[in-house]
Amino acid sequence: MSTTEDADADARALASTVRIRILRLCLDEALTNREIAARLGRNPATVLHHVRTLVDRGFLAAQPARRGARGSREVPYLATRRSWHAPGGAGQSRVLIDAFLQEVALLPDPDAMRTIRLGLRLDAEAHAELERRLSDLLEEYAAREPDPDGEPYSIFLALHEDVSRSRRSAPVSDRPA
Repeated sequence: MSTTEDADADARALASTVRIRILRLCLDEALTNREIAARLGRNPATVLHHVRTLVDRGFLAAQPARRGARGSREVPYLATRRSWHAPGGAGQSRVLIDAFLQEVALLPDPDAMRTIRLGLRLDAEAHAELERRLSDLLEEYAAREPDPDGEPYSIFLALHEDVSRSRRSAPVSDRPA
């Protein structure tokens, strides 16, 4: 498979909210298909399709098999963290936003979540600097070894043009729905 075909196959594998959530669940804890399905509230057969896709693309790795509650052989899966550097395809931002919203909906107290919203007006150089500094900071934390006794946290960051404040755009009320 060519590099372009590999990138396209990776992008297709990551173009699913369910798969993004599976990767998050298996980030620092190896889970079986049955455990993943239970945590997502989904049918194990449907989840298995997603798990196999992620394994085939190298985003999940099978761990040594173990015996389940009824003595059956179960294979746990652990995220490889490869998705962090995989290029996103068309619609990837929407998939990440949807996964974020689904995960936040599970919080017992959404008001306990730290949220920040900041409006800026930057030239191209300052925008590039902001992107670089954010990327460097996130890379630094992504490279850290997870603390087995630490609490799990997630970060969702969206840097986007604020078209509602743009001097170049028509007022929102003038745009087609």
